[in-house]
Amino acid sequence: MPIHFEEYGQLDAPLLVFIHGGGVGGWMWEEQIKFFQSFHCIVPTLPEHGGQKGGIPFSIRESAKLLNDLIIEKANGQTVNVVGFSIGAQVLVEMLSLQPTLIDKAMINSALARPIALPKSILGVTVKLTYPLIRQKAFAKMQAKALYIPPNFFDRYYEESCYITVEGLTRVLDENMSFKIPETFSKVTSKMLVTVGEKERGMMKKSAHDLAMRNANCHKIVWPDIGHGISLKEPRLFNDILAKWLCDEVI
Repeated sequence: MPIHFEEYGQLDAPLLVFIHGGGVGGWMWEEQIKFFQSFHCIVPTLPEHGGQKGGIPFSIRESAKLLNDLIIEKANGQTVNVVGFSIGAQVLVEMLSLQPTLIDKAMINSALARPIALPKSILGVTVKLTYPLIRQKAFAKMQAKALYIPPNFFDRYYEESCYITVEGLTRVLDENMSFKIPETFSKVTSKMLVTVGEKERGMMKKSAHDLAMRNANCHKIVWPDIGHGISLKEPRLFNDILAKWLCDEVI
């Protein structure tokens, strides 16, 4: 089953793919889509996200395969640039590792790359106990604030959150927490920018360090005074850095 996606910008221009994070949808890239209209922008919706019903179960590896296939179909001989955030950044790392020469430039934002040891049985019980909180708007507002989701997107964020099932949420969390850097990541030829927020958890900072150390083509930057969600919190800064990266300017 193909992955759902939307296209924007110039269809004959270099490809720029934006992969959203867990618990949100492609709408998180609205400010980037407006800014990068000179590119052929593709914004996919990962399985079991964006209020989708049915479809395939979410997995990082299968999502990566589907997106690589989509890129091959849509690239049209142009350069390929991919941006991923959080679980979308994990998918991007997997995409790069599966096809080390497919993507020209990759921006890997806030990718957890150190597995968190938690038995699936305990994860499943924890999700079942906390799942009812998803439908409480007060809790959703707290989550949205932590993710820097703008007020105008809250209703959509809340509505889509209510669609995910217990099984789907468990799957997404398990995939996120068990992800580790594939062995073939060291063979990736892409030019890669690895970013992390200064205020993110220590595990996220260590993950960014691990990624940068595993491939000489990685350049790492730390967003000052930012937590998990740079593109939503500071879209102008994010767009400026990404634009410079795409134009090979010094960051």
